[in-house]
Amino acid sequence: MTDAAPMAGAAPKPDAAPKTDAAPRPLRADARRNREKILTTAARVFGEQGPDAHLERIAKEAGVGSATLYRNFPTREDLIEAVYRHEVAQLCEAAPALIAERPPEQALRTWTRLFLDYATAKYGMIDALRAIAATGANPYGGSREMIRAAVTTLMDACAAAGAIRTDIRPTDLAAALEGIALTSAGAEHREQAERLLDLTLDGLTARR
Repeated sequence: MTDAAPMAGAAPKPDAAPKTDAAPRPLRADARRNREKILTTAARVFGEQGPDAHLERIAKEAGVGSATLYRNFPTREDLIEAVYRHEVAQLCEAAPALIAERPPEQALRTWTRLFLDYATAKYGMIDALRAIAATGANPYGGSREMIRAAVTTLMDACAAAGAIRTDIRPTDLAAALEGIALTSAGAEHREQAERLLDLTLDGLTARR
């Protein structure tokens, strides 16, 4: 007979077994590009207007529809956390790339400007990031450790080339960068932040 209820105690059919979470399917190339455009645009807009910036503006300037934005990031908090993690990853991945294409001292100086871009984006989202953290989530992940590892990579290359002092530790420079970001983050303070960076890097230069 068909459509009969299974007998009590009968073994479940194979397709009735509990399903496990499958690995997320990789994004198509166009979907990856859209996600990248959203994150890059959102970092800039949040840096300019703060975390309350209109998401529709972000979607429009990224060249995608609002539906695409919300499909990738269902809530504002999802977008803010993703933007922050993306900015950290971009900053840290830039360190070895810069070393590969230019002299170490120049790579370090260029990277510190990228650090200012990251700090400005973070400054525009700081209240929202703190609110996310207050819920028990950890939007920062291992960001501080990642940034210090990037600083170490750059300083090791500079030290090997004899371009910087060897009595300054990567944690010292990282602390100086954090201090500059704390006091001079925000687009309106960019010129002052760059002067402080130059002062710091000049003090790091190897004595002749």
